[in-house]
Amino acid sequence: MALIPVTILTGFLGAGKTTLLNRVLQESHGQRIAVIENEFGEENIDNEILVREGQEQIVQMSNGCICCTIREDLRSTLQELLDKRRSGQLAFDRVIIETTGLADPGPVIQTFFMDDEMAENFMVDSVITLVDAKHAQQQLNDRQEARRQVGFADQIFLSKTDLISPQEKAALIHRLKHINPRAAMEEAHFGQVPLHRVLDLKGFNLNAKLDIDPDLLSGPEHGHHHDHEHEHDHGHCGHDHAHGEHCSHPHHHHHHDDDVKSFVFRAVRPFDPALLEDFLGAIVNVYGPRMLRYKGVLHMKGVQRKVIFQGVHQLMGSDLGPVWGEGEVRESKMVFIGIDLPRDILIQGLEQSLTS
Repeated sequence: MALIPVTILTGFLGAGKTTLLNRVLQESHGQRIAVIENEFGEENIDNEILVREGQEQIVQMSNGCICCTIREDLRSTLQELLDKRRSGQLAFDRVIIETTGLADPGPVIQTFFMDDEMAENFMVDSVITLVDAKHAQQQLNDRQEARRQVGFADQIFLSKTDLISPQEKAALIHRLKHINPRAAMEEAHFGQVPLHRVLDLKGFNLNAKLDIDPDLLSGPEHGHHHDHEHEHDHGHCGHDHAHGEHCSHPHHHHHHDDDVKSFVFRAVRPFDPALLEDFLGAIVNVYGPRMLRYKGVLHMKGVQRKVIFQGVHQLMGSDLGPVWGEGEVRESKMVFIGIDLPRDILIQGLEQSLTS
């Protein structure tokens, strides 16, 4: 039986992975794609942005794609997909894994070579890395994960190039080529890239990856296996949550991310659009450099549709999402990922931005 091709989609927080993935899923390519989402923390807002239907772990989408949200180890999720495929419960031709923005791609690649069953059923087609042109230089300076994401790439897409000067773009491309001279590189505006630049690249070269990381296939004792040594952080609900609703949402943080924390804010009362805009504008002015990623699905006063809100550092924006479903609880849910964020100030300001 032919091996199932796997595309690993990586890139630092806010680079545009979900946007690109959405574009691929909405294309009329006639392919059945199983998508594995591996987000930072357990509160997977990307799943709502991406799937927008149902709460199941595996969701069959209307165009034949399947969205599967990781709740456990990557290997067990792949095994579950294989089992469902063999039993005829699911039919898919390929897998795309969207990694968390804080992920080192090494352990993901490792999964397909360290385990016989994975190696016998899957083939890594390519590692695709999105690079946020606006913030890449700082991220490459500060974060080893960002450098490794570039180093492992077979294809690099530059997002947000319209936000930098031609000189800055040239300097960034020079630096990326220095890190990874063999990866193809092109720009991606809002995820609009030709499908043939994403799927069936046959670009993965294990020997080249071993040049980057000689210990790639040496097993978990080299610190690449990321299932343990978690910290715990707890999310926050607005004070207006339903009686009996549990407020805390534990978030697992890998030991190499100990300077990065996330928390979730939830509220049933709608936001006042003007108050929220003023508060968030003030917050990003002061704390923007430390705010790696923030996003959410918002319930706004006077708006009948969900508002999809996303930001990275000082850049933020929002779009209208789908209409709230009949009988669906209209609840805002926001996740903030950053370095030493002023949690109490954020929570207080968000609560004060709710309608009274």
